Amino acid sequence: MKRTTLSLFAATASLAVVTGVAALDPASDGAGTGARTSSARLPVQRSTLLCPAPVSSDASETTYAAFTPPGTDGPRTASADLLPAAGPARTEAAKDARKAARREAKGARGASPVLSVREPGRPVTVTTDRADAPALLGTADGPLAPGWSAQQTTTVASGTGRGLHGVACAAPDTSFWFPGASTAKGRQDYVHLTNPDGAAAVVDVELHGKDGRVGTPAEDGVNVPPRSTVAVLLSSLTDAAHEDLTVHVAARSGRVGAAVQTTDDALGGDWLPPSADASPAVVLPGIPADATSVRLVAFAPGARDADLVLRLAGPDGSISPAGHESLHLRSGLTEAVDLGDVTRGEAGSLLLTAERGSGPVVAALRVTRGTGGARETAFIPATPAVEARGTVADNRGKGGVLSLTAPGEEARVRVTASAGSGGGAPMARTYTVRAGSTLAVEPPRPRGGKGVYALTVEKLSGGPVHASRMLTLVRDGVPMFTIQPIADDRSTVVVPEVEQDLSVLND
Repeated sequence: MKRTTLSLFAATASLAVVTGVAALDPASDGAGTGARTSSARLPVQRSTLLCPAPVSSDASETTYAAFTPPGTDGPRTASADLLPAAGPARTEAAKDARKAARREAKGARGASPVLSVREPGRPVTVTTDRADAPALLGTADGPLAPGWSAQQTTTVASGTGRGLHGVACAAPDTSFWFPGASTAKGRQDYVHLTNPDGAAAVVDVELHGKDGRVGTPAEDGVNVPPRSTVAVLLSSLTDAAHEDLTVHVAARSGRVGAAVQTTDDALGGDWLPPSADASPAVVLPGIPADATSVRLVAFAPGARDADLVLRLAGPDGSISPAGHESLHLRSGLTEAVDLGDVTRGEAGSLLLTAERGSGPVVAALRVTRGTGGARETAFIPATPAVEARGTVADNRGKGGVLSLTAPGEEARVRVTASAGSGGGAPMARTYTVRAGSTLAVEPPRPRGGKGVYALTVEKLSGGPVHASRMLTLVRDGVPMFTIQPIADDRSTVVVPEVEQDLSVLND
């Protein structure tokens, strides 16, 4: 596989949570009391997305898809554009990042959009076979902002990393945890950092192995220039090979998007998304029914150890995996467990629950399908619940599985397939997910739909629901696949209503 621009795997992603504007209601008597009367939940007015640069390979093809769910009226002049970011700093060691970053400080201002959404309810897609395709920075305004989602899916036909590499464009933040990274022989993992803002960001990249913190030359931080990306090869941060690592990305200044791009000489590769925030109970949804190997990597980032109870939520309820009923995590140490073919022909999800008094955890699964030389891998991180609505933008006519997990109470969920990028009409179905179970279904498709379509998951009633979508493709006998967690789209924000209070002008 051609790899002249390895660090071009730009850093991920960012669905920005946007602050709402408070409504000022003048008091009827002209003075007002200044008391806060109530709060309203209103649609966000601006969202930001960052998409990583795809795998650099002459044998690759990348599809970008973007979508805003319907339902919010607004001006027709609203836009949602994805623009090319400044080229990534090409570095294999963090100490080189500052020099390379200075050469890449020019942003993407003035560039033409790679992808533009102009109306809610219909996805827009574009495909490229460029080996040097850039990272994308995007902003959606007005009625196109609530729920705006995007994904890139790269098919690498041959060579190192062959397979499907899928990643949802996600939000910038100041802290990310990545259990499941590695610097083992045959593995190449890059952590990708992208800065959407107009000032430079300084980021610490910490590695935690089975024996604790791994010393790295990045102690003084990685400089990420404005509106640019930096990719750091993890194996350049340590002299030792570590089979299982937890990577912590922490911004000292500014905010960044982050993801880990993995390739394996024998097992293909995919993007490793960040784990959900550390919690005493986490859900890893959507282990395929035909998984031949599942490896759990977990980490307790707090000051306390964690004693975990493991449960597998299948179609008929939850069971304890034989021989893997519990797991003790020592604080600050990465632990890994091979669960084998834990699903045994039935799709499921892994539930981790810490016993009373235990510390919170982050976790991810590395899932393998196929056997021998026809194996391919993907990752399932701990995934937050869909509180109201979540969307995955890139779905195809064939080869998709939607997994819905209700770890506690029964839940009722509506799943809507949008119109296709090439036409068609939306189609919706309602599902009931029994308590403690995983429902794996072939998702609905648009009526008469052509091209790529979006799936929107809405919780109607009941307890928390965790969701993921697997996209599959068989090529030359290799069962290529990628799994994207579906998180809540945070399309609304609580905005307080206040009354005008002229008394604040008085001394």
